[in-house]
Amino acid sequence: MKYLSRLVTAITLLLLFSAITVPAFAQNADPSDIPTPTVQALQQAAHMNTVKPKEEPSKAKVLKILEDTTRDEMGEKHPFQKVSVQILDGSEKGKTLTINYGDQTTIRLGQKVHEGQTVVLLKTITGATITYQIIDIYRLNNLLPFLILFLAVVLLVSRLKGLGALVGLIISFIIIIKFIVPTILSGEDPLLTSIVGSFFIMVITMYVAHGFSKKTHIALFATTFALILSGALAYISVTFTFLSGLGSEDAASLLYGPTQNINFQGLLLGGIIIGSLGVLNDITIGLSVAMHELALANPKFTFRELFNGGLRIGSEHIAALVNTLALAYAGAGLPIFIYLVLNPTKQPLWLILNSELLAEEIVRTLAGSIGLILAVPLTAVFAALAFQQKKDR
Repeated sequence: MKYLSRLVTAITLLLLFSAITVPAFAQNADPSDIPTPTVQALQQAAHMNTVKPKEEPSKAKVLKILEDTTRDEMGEKHPFQKVSVQILDGSEKGKTLTINYGDQTTIRLGQKVHEGQTVVLLKTITGATITYQIIDIYRLNNLLPFLILFLAVVLLVSRLKGLGALVGLIISFIIIIKFIVPTILSGEDPLLTSIVGSFFIMVITMYVAHGFSKKTHIALFATTFALILSGALAYISVTFTFLSGLGSEDAASLLYGPTQNINFQGLLLGGIIIGSLGVLNDITIGLSVAMHELALANPKFTFRELFNGGLRIGSEHIAALVNTLALAYAGAGLPIFIYLVLNPTKQPLWLILNSELLAEEIVRTLAGSIGLILAVPLTAVFAALAFQQKKDR
């Protein structure tokens, strides 16, 4: 019943959150703000539609490898396969085709297909011309066992706590997909949107996963303060280092189309805040629980003794998590390290480090790490105040 009440509370908060935020931001979508297209613009759009290729993706099964060889391109040999495939879905389900794989695009050994494998087929219609090509391997069916294994391990080890964590994870993604992203696309400030979304993620997921208790209250307060400090530091760092938020290819690709009016600097700051939230939650709830156990082990501990004990525990946690945070970013940006080591264009090291792509990662890592470090004394103070049994003499 306790966990059921937590789940009901979380759903109620989520519905309340939706009722408050969605109408407020929906007011921005005023039809009168949409410009009326001119006749010339409509004619241009119609002309573009007549020449723009139509693409239809589908899944297909490789029936047989008809040819498996290599082709010489600019002095380098690349794999080439002629395969027979059968379309598995869509309007042409059951149709059999022969595809040249590695002809229009260059493939590597790891991208070769084999009989019985499911691939992603792209049908392109340009006027009266129809072409088919294999663009990827269909892998979603292979991801499903790992997802089931993850769920099983979480539930077997953590049981109801794990169930609460999974529910909190789902709620986090719902808030990101249904609130944060649409609100940013509607033209609202990405930084403010990320702060509001992160607050609701914190409140809902913490109480669902860890229960409505003094330990969770302390972790929530400490995470909130640390997140505010991290956000302020990130804002100062991004402004001081003249980062535009367009250092990555993903962000640069949003410059065109309906996303071109996004505040990319705010988008960078919002990403830093959301990225820091999970790590901050981990250290604050862990330290809060540890200090509660200290107080239970020795009810005579004073504020000072609890605070010092919390700092000792937190310092060990910091040593591990700062390294974890840095390695997480390094793992995501491993190609950058390869480029730094090879340096094919022989550029000066300062020029490479000065690039916005690397500067963004440095600011992201430093802001998250400083917020992580500050979360320890904040949690220690709140927990010591809450769990002390008698005052210092």
